Amino acid sequence: MSTHSTQAKTLKAVLVGVQLGRTTDQELNSSLDELSRLVTTLGYDVIGRMSQRRSSTKGAAVLGDGKLQELSEWTGGTGKVAAMFVKKKHKAAMRFNLNTDEFEEVVEEDFVEEAESDSDLESSSAKPKETADIVIFDCDLSPSQLRNLESATGASVLDRTGVIIEIFSRHARTRAARLQVEIARLTYVAPRIREVGALEDRQGGGGGKGAGESSIELDRRKIRDRIKELKTELGAIGQEHLTRRSRRAQENCVALVGYTNAGKSSLMRAMTGSEVLVADKLFATLDTTVRSLHPETQPKILLSDTVGFIKKLPHDLVASFKSTLDEAHNASLLLYVVDSSDPSFRSQLEVTKKVLAEVGVEETPSFLILNKRDRLSVEEAEALKQEFPEAIQLSTRDPQDLADLRARLVDFFEEDMVDEDIIVPYKIQNGIMGEIRNRVKVLSESYDGTGVKIHARGAPEDFARIRSKMKELILDLE
Repeated sequence: MSTHSTQAKTLKAVLVGVQLGRTTDQELNSSLDELSRLVTTLGYDVIGRMSQRRSSTKGAAVLGDGKLQELSEWTGGTGKVAAMFVKKKHKAAMRFNLNTDEFEEVVEEDFVEEAESDSDLESSSAKPKETADIVIFDCDLSPSQLRNLESATGASVLDRTGVIIEIFSRHARTRAARLQVEIARLTYVAPRIREVGALEDRQGGGGGKGAGESSIELDRRKIRDRIKELKTELGAIGQEHLTRRSRRAQENCVALVGYTNAGKSSLMRAMTGSEVLVADKLFATLDTTVRSLHPETQPKILLSDTVGFIKKLPHDLVASFKSTLDEAHNASLLLYVVDSSDPSFRSQLEVTKKVLAEVGVEETPSFLILNKRDRLSVEEAEALKQEFPEAIQLSTRDPQDLADLRARLVDFFEEDMVDEDIIVPYKIQNGIMGEIRNRVKVLSESYDGTGVKIHARGAPEDFARIRSKMKELILDLE
């Protein structure tokens, strides 16, 4: 049964954080708060949280024995990791009449359990009053750790990456976004496929399996083949997106970038009048939307809404959403949008900058937008003004704030513009006037015996393209 079908019954979740190294209590709590919002976005009910300080997350069950027992009290599990499967003696040994009834318990060699000297942090509740259906860790878990934890707790276990991928799966709307999410999901699932009936010999030919290929190997091969198909299909769609971007390459493009739920879509909707999805949820927007400012400017300014970032965003998803990052890469201006009412917005801004730096857009001109200023007190707004004097404070509910931002964008693109006169012969008027009005700002227009006299403001390269187009039209008529 898929996670979607479980919504008839609200699943109850308990969150588990692991405090490593120099991680402070405040940082841990902030990370768990964010995980709680992610889990709530999935429709789960968070009934508690717990955490433990550890030197690493490489233990067989991540947590120490005592903390694992405490976690099992939330789920009704045993708190003990049972052997996940046993295997028969090697066939060669069986030929020498060794005891074939003996089974060798599988030992996890990838992980070394840490000493119980690691300190435990206080849980949110001393004694659970409710039973959790699912346990969610605020870190990545290996396949064997997932198995061990499910064995000990008797409940389903998810890690942070699994939660994010599930949210992406639900929110993807366009074909490209669905393909990108499916690739990331399959990449995540492939190493986590569980072997069923491990005591039985699952190898052999026939049934679509290769010689000596086990059932789990067959499943993984199918996943690899499916990922290859999806990447081929995504490549074709990517070429279409590249063609569209190349058409917009000569236009003024502004990309909204920032943390998830910072208010990018609300700003997009307010500035363009478009019906983009606006929701108070993490990752409500996964599909890149491009619209022009409304009312339209001359020349036109395009605004693109992009997928939000988050701490510990899975690398596969970053790679999958390359098209969104390409929009930022090709933009003339970036608007870093942050929720100024969120105390952690500074670290969120750093996450955004770090991810964008990885795709080489750190040199692109940018404005910092301190969004949701209507949620700030006068003192808080003034303090932010002192800390970020160049930033733009606004609320998408305030028409004056939006008008001021619009004027700021127009001023930015007009900064390097020049004023020039163009004389358009009447014989090519119908073929060029539309492009002139799209590319430059017409300041005045008059008519005489030679043609249409236009005084306009625009970028030098746009005037060059217009004159080149006019020459082509005149040559075609001769």
